[in-house]
Amino acid sequence: MSYTEERVLETLPGVRPVLEQIAHKWSILILTFLCEEPKRFNALKRRLDGITQKALTEALRKLERNGLVQRTVTATSPVAVEYSITPLGRTLQDPFLALYDWAVAHQGDLAAAQERFDRKP
Repeated sequence: MSYTEERVLETLPGVRPVLEQIAHKWSILILTFLCEEPKRFNALKRRLDGITQKALTEALRKLERNGLVQRTVTATSPVAVEYSITPLGRTLQDPFLALYDWAVAHQGDLAAAQERFDRKP
């Protein structure tokens, strides 16, 4: 696919909401953790240091709505809710890992750029 500015602007209305969701602060981490294995809500909350219950609930609902995560309720006592990655969500694993590898490889460059910026008057 050609990524010209015109093509991006043409397709943006249809893909923007999902791109914003995926780029959301917590979504990449949630999806990456779920690629390992299904997890219950509280297990995810414990892994995501600093996330509020409300923020996790909202992120999971949006991911579920976009078909990236599946929510399964088990009729146990107490009721258990487990989240798992869908086949569609799993297709994001390689791009996420590539982004992670890029960030690790350029960690020093990024830190140096931030230091230069912070020294500006």
